[in-house]
Amino acid sequence: MIFAGVVVAAGSGSRAGGDKQWRPLGGKPVVRWSVEALLNAGAAPVVVVVARDSLGRAAEALAGLSGWIAVAGGAERADSVRAGLAAVDAAETTPVLVHDAARPLLGEAVICRLLEALPGADGAIAALPVSDTLKRGGERIETTVDRAGLWRAQTPQAFPLGRLRAAYAAWPAGKTPTDEAAVVERDGGVVRLVEGDPRLMKLTYPEDFAMAEALLPRQIRVGTGFDVHRWGPGEAVWLCGVEIPHDQTLIGHSDADAGLHALTDALLGAMGDGDIGDHFPPTDPKWKGAASDQFLIHAVERLQARGGRLVNVDVTLICERPKVKPHRLAMRERLAAILALHLDAVSVKATTTEMLGFTGRGEGLAAQAVATIELPA
Repeated sequence: MIFAGVVVAAGSGSRAGGDKQWRPLGGKPVVRWSVEALLNAGAAPVVVVVARDSLGRAAEALAGLSGWIAVAGGAERADSVRAGLAAVDAAETTPVLVHDAARPLLGEAVICRLLEALPGADGAIAALPVSDTLKRGGERIETTVDRAGLWRAQTPQAFPLGRLRAAYAAWPAGKTPTDEAAVVERDGGVVRLVEGDPRLMKLTYPEDFAMAEALLPRQIRVGTGFDVHRWGPGEAVWLCGVEIPHDQTLIGHSDADAGLHALTDALLGAMGDGDIGDHFPPTDPKWKGAASDQFLIHAVERLQARGGRLVNVDVTLICERPKVKPHRLAMRERLAAILALHLDAVSVKATTTEMLGFTGRGEGLAAQAVATIELPA
């Protein structure tokens, strides 16, 4: 079915800490979730209504998507909806879905239910039955409200484009509607209720973002890394971000911290994002003698940009010398600080090869690492 969408994203979001529509959720700006959902369901066009000074932010947040346009909204939500409806270039009978950007977890099933319910009605809204006991009162309870037949309205709300435009034209000046259904109801329209979605929660307060993140579908990924450096003359060695006095040092283009290099590769591997050499080529003089913690920080930032979360890491250092155990806690603490992980999510171990191979002969040191991450599905 051909239909259009209007995403209202012009509010200040002050109760959520401001600019909630531009804040990241699962690695994407909040507004992008709704626009993508409508576009993927077939909406054409999708009109995104933003504050006049945020048109540039909309272009940035929705970069790479096609089929949408941005228009400036007004002082009140109803003014923004009117602006969005005016920008929809479609027949008056075309269904239009009006949706709040603050409800980002919109699924196609809700959209389909709304479109299926619209023929023969003046509108349809997504809603959930009230399940909690309701009380009316101030400092004390005055009465218990019968919840039978009560619903919690959500968005999207669907209407024939011309019907909603006419209802808004008839809405009395100076009054503020709470939603589009109220506008059409007042104009004598019949608005149907369809099953909503508990995940269509509205981001109103700062803590709502943590709830929404928890509702996002996730996939668990595991990456491994391995690195080797040879021994050479020196007085100290860097391992897992800790400098250890030693009668030799590891030789490499950077500080040769094999533990951090292996862990960086494990993290990049879990993301399918190449390896450390792709991001920090050893032929680039910029990285000569560089501290390897910046390589690991870079990998973590790339994970966060994709809405991912690091779960735990495990590093094994393979060498005869130096003894790792006296420094293991300091290494774990350093990694925990770099990765923003609890200490119990960071493991550093050491082993020898029983005098066998290049590590057993004291020619070099090896490190292997495992990283477990979560990414939005």
